[in-house]
Amino acid sequence: MKKIPNPDLVFPNAYGTTCFLKNVITAPNVSVGDYTYYDDPEDPTGFERNNLLYNWPEFGEKLIIGKFCCIGSGARFVMGPANHRMSSVTTYPFAVFGGAWEEAAPPHLSQLPRKGDTVVGNDVWLGRDCVIMPGVRIGDGAIVGAQAVVTRDVKPYEIVGGNPARPLRMRFDEEMRELLLKLRWWDREGEELVQLIPLLCDPNLEHVRRELRVLCGE
Repeated sequence: MKKIPNPDLVFPNAYGTTCFLKNVITAPNVSVGDYTYYDDPEDPTGFERNNLLYNWPEFGEKLIIGKFCCIGSGARFVMGPANHRMSSVTTYPFAVFGGAWEEAAPPHLSQLPRKGDTVVGNDVWLGRDCVIMPGVRIGDGAIVGAQAVVTRDVKPYEIVGGNPARPLRMRFDEEMRELLLKLRWWDREGEELVQLIPLLCDPNLEHVRRELRVLCGE
């Protein structure tokens, strides 16, 4: 049996620019699935320091990234504490500067708007230098274009781009999307996944469709 890549390695290949992200994350509010990688020729292991912005775990919001995601160089996640209070006439964060200002102002974190957890599905491609805003949910198989700023949820297998990101098209028709979501190939392991790889990489989508119908019992 040929060797299957080890998801617990930091650097899974000889290039040295790609790291399996779950192995370099330390923040308690961030979880990343197996085989999701970040590619960066400058500092691939510095994702948490350079690409995860305003992450204060005590704020209570999480970043959840699924399996087999491809994260391009410079892709950034803006977490909830980046927000400012918008319920009053000023957005200025007086409390963070201490002293009399802190005593006079409400607690800083308690007044920030809460967007909820940021969730990225499985098999998602995040293009170079894109920005994912707080509370966004990106569905399985989606693609986010380079330099896009994602402010709203992205559907499974949808392609979005621009600032703010807007839907460009769906990758596949409804039947194909449903079959892929039913198959959930990213949950297959070991030799079972190895056997699926030729099908997953086949550009003949009609052949793939027929095989998926069989695999999904359609």
